[in-house]
Amino acid sequence: MVNAHLEIVPGIARIESTLGPRPFAQYLLRGARTMLVDTGVATTPAEAILPALGALGVAPADLDFVLISHADVDHYGGNAAMRAAAPGAIFCAHAADAAWIEDRGRALRERYGWYEAHGIGYAPDLAAWLRDAGGAPAALDLHLVGGETFRLGPRLVVRVLHLPGHSPGHLGLWEPLSRTAIVTDAALAGGLLDTSGAIISPPPYFDAAAYEQTVRQLQALAPQRLLTAHYAVYEGEAASRFLAESVAFVARTREVVRATVAASGEVTLRELLELTNPQLGPFSVATNELGGPLRAHLREMVARGEVVALPGRSPATWRALV
Repeated sequence: MVNAHLEIVPGIARIESTLGPRPFAQYLLRGARTMLVDTGVATTPAEAILPALGALGVAPADLDFVLISHADVDHYGGNAAMRAAAPGAIFCAHAADAAWIEDRGRALRERYGWYEAHGIGYAPDLAAWLRDAGGAPAALDLHLVGGETFRLGPRLVVRVLHLPGHSPGHLGLWEPLSRTAIVTDAALAGGLLDTSGAIISPPPYFDAAAYEQTVRQLQALAPQRLLTAHYAVYEGEAASRFLAESVAFVARTREVVRATVAASGEVTLRELLELTNPQLGPFSVATNELGGPLRAHLREMVARGEVVALPGRSPATWRALV
């Protein structure tokens, strides 16, 4: 399903489809110049983006910029297809995520493959989907770091935000006139939703402090409108609640991890996931991705001297010290 005409505010349109059981969106910014935010998975351009551009009266060859928000396959997997359709567009992403975006094999090993060593790898069918969804390799043209400004038209000027935590180089956009923040996956509340609005998957973040700081940065902007990849359009108080829920999940997870490790004495990541999923979710889809937040909080506890990673243990095992 595509809603090609969902103009959120003047100059910003939302391209909607579904990704398995989840809502899915990319964004088109239109002024004197045009920018597409994210390309979806390998099939998204043909199934959703290109039809939407046609319905919106935008020739793909006239795209000026394609901004990839971060290095997840459902955000860059359509790069090769969009490169073919828009050969003159400048493809941009944060320097910290560029290697994963340009090298699918490296992304599969480093972004998605690390779970396997902890005994919480993806099921074979989902692992195969991740491989295929990433599409063919496509080079980036421009590495960003955050703070850049794109002047797309006299009244459409957006500032690039560096929003790490979910990935090291996650980017967003801030449009100050309408106070709209395009954040895709930079904040994920209490988990990812299915199309009925039920939470089904954990909110994966990999650096807890960076993720918290990102959400605080967005709260400080006080957006009137929050545009994500897998949720509805949130406006006003709903946007504030979504950000508050994102911070609250981190705080709750931190305390659950601390209490669970203390009660267990020693724990592997798989054991910790099995013990905490019922408390934090329960999550039923891509449950292993709760391992990212759990590992992030274990690392915090190691840094604070509360736990120690036991040397030579496979899988990795942590022991409570206090």
